[in-house]
Amino acid sequence: MRKITLTLAFFLLIIVRSFADEGMWLPLLLGQQVYNDMAKKGLKLTKDQLYNINKASLKDAIIIFGGGCTGEIVSSEGLVFTNHHCGYDAIANASTMDHNYLKDGFYAKNKGEEIPTTLSVQFLLRIDDITAEVMDSLKGLSGAERVQRQTSVLASINKRMSDASQNIETRVSPLFKGNQFMAFVYQRYTDVRLVGAPPESVGKFGGDTDNWEWPRHTGDFSVFRVYAGKNNQPAKYAADNQPLKPKWFLPVSLKPLKDGDFAMIWGYPGSTNRYESSYGIALSIDINNPTLVKLRDVRLKYMFEEMKKDPAIKLQLASSYASIANYWKFYDGETKQLIKYDILGQKKKAEAAFAAWAKGKPEYQDLLTDWGKAYDAWRPYAEHRQYINEGIFGSPLIAFAATLTSVEAALVRSGNVSQALAAANEARAAFLKGENKISDQRIVAAVTKMFYDDIPKDQHPIGFYGAIKNSYGALDDENTYKKLAADIFSKTIIFDDARWKAFVARPDANVLQDDPAFAYASAFLSNYTSKYASYYQQFFTKNADYGRIYLKGIMEMDTVKAKKMYPDATFTMRVSYGAVKPYRPKDAVFYDYVTTSKGILEKYIPGDYEFDLPARQIELLKNKDFGQYADPIRKDLVACFITTNDITGGNSGSPVLNGNGELIGLAFDGNYEALSHKLAFDKDLNRTINVDIRYVLWCIDKLGGATNIIKELKLVK
Repeated sequence: MRKITLTLAFFLLIIVRSFADEGMWLPLLLGQQVYNDMAKKGLKLTKDQLYNINKASLKDAIIIFGGGCTGEIVSSEGLVFTNHHCGYDAIANASTMDHNYLKDGFYAKNKGEEIPTTLSVQFLLRIDDITAEVMDSLKGLSGAERVQRQTSVLASINKRMSDASQNIETRVSPLFKGNQFMAFVYQRYTDVRLVGAPPESVGKFGGDTDNWEWPRHTGDFSVFRVYAGKNNQPAKYAADNQPLKPKWFLPVSLKPLKDGDFAMIWGYPGSTNRYESSYGIALSIDINNPTLVKLRDVRLKYMFEEMKKDPAIKLQLASSYASIANYWKFYDGETKQLIKYDILGQKKKAEAAFAAWAKGKPEYQDLLTDWGKAYDAWRPYAEHRQYINEGIFGSPLIAFAATLTSVEAALVRSGNVSQALAAANEARAAFLKGENKISDQRIVAAVTKMFYDDIPKDQHPIGFYGAIKNSYGALDDENTYKKLAADIFSKTIIFDDARWKAFVARPDANVLQDDPAFAYASAFLSNYTSKYASYYQQFFTKNADYGRIYLKGIMEMDTVKAKKMYPDATFTMRVSYGAVKPYRPKDAVFYDYVTTSKGILEKYIPGDYEFDLPARQIELLKNKDFGQYADPIRKDLVACFITTNDITGGNSGSPVLNGNGELIGLAFDGNYEALSHKLAFDKDLNRTINVDIRYVLWCIDKLGGATNIIKELKLVK
């Protein structure tokens, strides 16, 4: 292992255990105190077995799956387990109405039946501390100048440490709000094939009703395989590529789970902001979260209405709907938990202590006052920004129409018109494939009125609503906006193949600018970018600066607190550890640490959108045909279990491991009572929801009949 620099050594001092199970630890920085605590709680592997860059270690079995999930290698032939919702796009794209793998499930009985995808996976090769190099280049800089310089420096390091010829990519991640910098070096494999997935009624059992809830009975898994070219190196898809020979793969445990059992989760948690200021917490509670929830609620409502009517529409919109719904419920729950546990009050108390300490210290004494002013300056426009991102451009049609500004720019500024049109043609084809006009038209009508009602009139696009009133009617009447949306959808050239082809053949800026969909998108886009985007950029820059300085000051102020700090999640490899554990969410309510097939059958509702089940599964479960996957303690098939581990989005698909490094489950969700976890970890109520690996294997073997997959695994009894 490379020599640890002084900067790294400093951070080793502050990265130690805080609460029993809080923390997403960098595997490179598992200090002795953290490792000792893991060993005390049940870890049997050595530090070198966990992370080593000179020889194979457990980290070599953990992959970035696709663009935002985690997966794990579970066989000597590159087999991958991840969540069903992580493989959802690939499963949906492979499906047709005749072969609806999303609805009916799919298992390849041999490698020749495995389905190519557009997915890629990334293996972490190593982590390098480059803090000294970056900090030297940023001395004396702040604000926009620092941001620009940091962006340039990181890009240069990324380029220097990457090698396209070997598919090696480096991404520097700022940690502790820019007080530390680590370079993560990956190798990408692009030949990834679908091997298996349960029916959607298993993989999404419980749907939105059960999302973020415990008890849970969801078989949230899918199976893929990584292929390689010559010498086991990355290669584009080719029929003669061979299954990857991994450096490390995870054995699979069939052992029963007990209360208090050690649980370790490896993966790529996306983002947390646990060192957020009270100003940021207040903005989330008051504006950002409720606005996002309200706007997504409208989109989901109209999409769901159409999805219920037609299986083809359900298949078409399934992936988009699932993505929107996931964080609609999350941010609703986050707001409620932030309020319930008075996170704002806790932050203010901590900041008051900081302010008292900062008196007489020039770098810190005015920090909180200046920070508050930055938020005050941005707050009047925060809702507008949410409306642009989640409302106006939450419409697929309007979002696509907005991309045509590149075509407009090429036409009016003598740019490369043919190149812009070629890109637009390709994007249009993808857009039309996923577009449901009925739901989208209703979304446009609803959010246009909501923008009028909720956003201050002096922030509206100039003349936009006046033109609506003149052409369609009163601005407080829903029918006015329905007429507007109907006109947009019926008259745009985007849906009209003949008119679109004519425009591409003879592109004319006037034709594009007169198009109602483009005019609508352009009105909101130009209004925001010309006035409010610069306000946000100023706020973003100041907020980043103040956050970095505040965290630096916290470390100086309280060395005891500094020793309990760990870096926020940044979609970089982390390990968390905890235990299998039940909990009591409120008075007189007790939640066990596992769910079983008994609960699956209790939730089953024939023909229901969320709680239906395959007939064969019902038969097998009623007959208690569990095979080797039965739990000897419960005398039943365990479906899911909970642990006290600290995870967040991006950990979807992460392996849950016992002390021997054996796979016991796949992490896929968190519990509603602790949805403030991105901003504040709850040491009492936080639970990670995992699908039990024995249920995964039962679904593959007994329900799916894919014994070939089971035979490939190293099972530990």
